[in-house]
Amino acid sequence: MCQIFVGADPQLYESRTRSLRLGGAVTSLRLENLFWSVLEDIGRRDGLSVPQLVTRLHDELIEAGAELDHTNFASFLRVSCSRYLELQLAGRIPTDPSIPIRSLDADWVLAAEPRSCAA
Repeated sequence: MCQIFVGADPQLYESRTRSLRLGGAVTSLRLENLFWSVLEDIGRRDGLSVPQLVTRLHDELIEAGAELDHTNFASFLRVSCSRYLELQLAGRIPTDPSIPIRSLDADWVLAAEPRSCAA
């Protein structure tokens, strides 16, 4: 089993820091290259750059009443990438990159998702 994971390209798990403006303040986010790549894919679907996508996600979290610190926001982005890939595998988000995420019915996409990961 480990061979499947250990054989990954080391560049995928190297981290990279990017500076972004969130909530009017310049901040740095450190994520592994794999997550930056998935964020690029998600943003591209809706014609957004990574900074635009991350800003939109940040703003929507604030609007939803989430209290954020930037450590948790980086974790939120990692989980968002994982959920995106998981929902694609489940057939809830089309793999066709020409279909914008904004065009999807969020209630339908999330209808088959488990509500909690709590043990």
